[in-house]
Amino acid sequence: MHIEKDIQPTPAKAYNAFAAPQVPEFRNFLIGRFLFIMGLRMLGTLVGWWVYELTQDPFAIGLIGLSEVVPAVSLSLYAGHVIDISEKRKLMLRGVVLYFIAVLMLAALSTKVSAVMFSSHAIVFCIYIIIFFTGVFRSFTGPIFHAIIASTVPKDILQNATTWNQGGWLSASVLGHAGVGFLIAGIGNTGALAVVASLTMLGFSFLFRLKPKPPMKGSGEKKTMESVKEGLRFVFTTKEVLGALSLDLFAVLFGGAVAMIPVFAKDILKAGPVGFGWLNAASDIGSVIIIIILTLQPIRQGQGKKLMYAIAGFGLCIVTFGLSKIFWLSFVALAISGMLDGISVVIRGTILQLKTPDSMRGRVMSVNSMFINSSNELGQFESGVAAKLLGVIPSVVFGGCMTLLVVATTWFKAPALREMEY
Repeated sequence: MHIEKDIQPTPAKAYNAFAAPQVPEFRNFLIGRFLFIMGLRMLGTLVGWWVYELTQDPFAIGLIGLSEVVPAVSLSLYAGHVIDISEKRKLMLRGVVLYFIAVLMLAALSTKVSAVMFSSHAIVFCIYIIIFFTGVFRSFTGPIFHAIIASTVPKDILQNATTWNQGGWLSASVLGHAGVGFLIAGIGNTGALAVVASLTMLGFSFLFRLKPKPPMKGSGEKKTMESVKEGLRFVFTTKEVLGALSLDLFAVLFGGAVAMIPVFAKDILKAGPVGFGWLNAASDIGSVIIIIILTLQPIRQGQGKKLMYAIAGFGLCIVTFGLSKIFWLSFVALAISGMLDGISVVIRGTILQLKTPDSMRGRVMSVNSMFINSSNELGQFESGVAAKLLGVIPSVVFGGCMTLLVVATTWFKAPALREMEY
């Protein structure tokens, strides 16, 4: 007797928004990176305020970015090769320790003793030199943090881990930007730098708990130039990766209004150091809000178009910020720009993690660092030069308009990116 059985479809696996943080090693990585990045974002904000305080020159702020970006870009491709052939945990920990030493040197420069012994110009010059060396450190540590993620979680939750990683970075940015404004007002530059040093070493204590991350088999067999060319070839032949990186590069380069926030806070909006901290944190607050939303409800289709819409909206927000003379409007414009930038960051980060082979993560993430992370410093320099030539407000408005032009050009010139989905 034949009995028919109803065949029930296998239920789809429920989406777990907290899958990645439940992995102990990823949790240590997330906390350690959070503390380290919070310290670094405090440092970047503080140095911009400090240099403008010493010079009263917007162009001097731009030179901070140039000081860091020159070594970061120059060494990035070589750094990617070194990362792929090295034990990544050890290399990362060395970089964190070197950052700690740089912070201590800046703290020594910020004391009253240094103010008596050296002129303001000499102190600024020393700041640029120290920032130059942090650019060297960053060319190695920045890509390592991205390259390690895939080895801390199973591949089926890598997208979730990437979103959490971006959320941790952005949350650290908010606390770093906003917190340092209060710290400068309360305990001065030296006290704030002491807090940065403490956060750096606390982050080190969590990162130290990670397991060793040896190179993939065969990674060290290629010569340096051959290895570097292989990484570049992958990026330039993978259209989705190249398109996303290029779009963000030019958007950040021209839309770097954040570099001029010390000038807006002090001279245009009259907000003081606390208001300066909140303006710096505004875009990151918006980013954190959108990251929380995307963690619970990820983007499931039309990612290419949504990436372009987000960057176009970002450009409009920068124009609004440049024209605003009201503190709350400036804050809201930056917060919305952060939400839109958060969408861009998650889409780009997910593309990189999903498309990159394990054996090439160091090199590809170094190219990403050269395109994206360094574009922040190039954008800072561009903003300083534009402010010098056009004035502060016209330079920010110009940057926002150029961002819109870049998106419009990309929409028609890069249909593969526009139609991209994952």
